[in-house]
Amino acid sequence: MSEASGPLHAVLFVCSMNAVRSPIAEGMARLRYGKRLFVDSAGLVKTDRDGFALAVLHEAGIDLKDDEPNSFEDIDCESFDLVVALSPEAHRRAEDLLRTSSVELKYWPIEDATQAGGSREQRLEAFRRVRDTIDRYLREEIGPRVKP
Repeated sequence: MSEASGPLHAVLFVCSMNAVRSPIAEGMARLRYGKRLFVDSAGLVKTDRDGFALAVLHEAGIDLKDDEPNSFEDIDCESFDLVVALSPEAHRRAEDLLRTSSVELKYWPIEDATQAGGSREQRLEAFRRVRDTIDRYLREEIGPRVKP
């Protein structure tokens, strides 16, 4: 897991359940980079996509409602240039899986929006913060490494 800075061709986003953070990252990366970058997502376990996550993606013009969730076991992590962990649990698991690999691993500490309480609008706002934080990381850390 080097601090490589070469061009990226394939990025995997991982979180705990592939329900909120990693699908938001996948959707935002697809929107931002199109076919210039292959992106996918996975979780420690897979579960249905969170409705609030799908709603904030829809606000950005992204439709992932038919995209199937994945688990780590569904994905060959070695086929990616970079794995981005978005939860502490996923980061620990990815470190174990990639310990002897040349695949680069990054950890982006993204809040767990599912822990937000309050009204529907307050909860949506937490999911929007996650989406916008991920988009900032994409621009700053991934963007410079994607071919124009």
